[in-house]
Amino acid sequence: MASVHKTKGIVLRTVKYGETSLIASIYTEAFGLQSYLINGVRTSSRKGPGKAGLFQPAAMLDMIVYHNELKNLQRIKEFKWGHLYKHIFSNILKNAVALFMVELLSKTIKQPEQNSDLFYFIEDSFLHLDESEQSVVANYPLFFALHLAALNGLRFSDAYTPQNCFLDLQEGEFVKEQPVHPYFLSGQHSYITSQLLKAQQPHELNTIHLNQETRRILLNAYQQFYALHLQDFGVMKTLPVLQEVLS
Repeated sequence: MASVHKTKGIVLRTVKYGETSLIASIYTEAFGLQSYLINGVRTSSRKGPGKAGLFQPAAMLDMIVYHNELKNLQRIKEFKWGHLYKHIFSNILKNAVALFMVELLSKTIKQPEQNSDLFYFIEDSFLHLDESEQSVVANYPLFFALHLAALNGLRFSDAYTPQNCFLDLQEGEFVKEQPVHPYFLSGQHSYITSQLLKAQQPHELNTIHLNQETRRILLNAYQQFYALHLQDFGVMKTLPVLQEVLS
């Protein structure tokens, strides 16, 4: 028997279902990752366009949902904007960063488990992205990737020193000697990762000045880190688009 609950949710992806409906993958405050069937949202009427626009990736919703623990596909009774972004859906750079974040979340969150710390981190991350200056936005994907890893139990031990100057991506720690495998960062890239790990709030990214090539190397390395530690992680489709926009 389904019970009715009020929850906030962040849309990760949708697929069309039938002529007028959607199935949406939404990370919720109350139940973690859930799939919802939303009937009739792709229809337009005299009153205006359908409500499919509310289910764009990264959209924040306030929802009243029917929840049945025994079902994989849930239903939504009511939904509305939880927060309406000022820039994420219209600014090309912020949208590219948001889509990168959404794909990373989709690849790392697989189980329908409630996790308040993770939900509030994701919510805050999108809110900060929407409000951030351009200088912060360029470094935002790096910041998000590192801090999301920590919440997924993949924390780097930030023990960087001039002696511990190799970042072993396989072990997730800074080491003294160059690893025998190819999955490591050294020199400036290792040091910058240490600085990014120390940043606790997005505005601190203002002080970390990186060029396009450095960001490209770091983003590829962090993707490699996830792929080493999460089965079936694969390759991120949004990464080439993001790097193009950042260039």
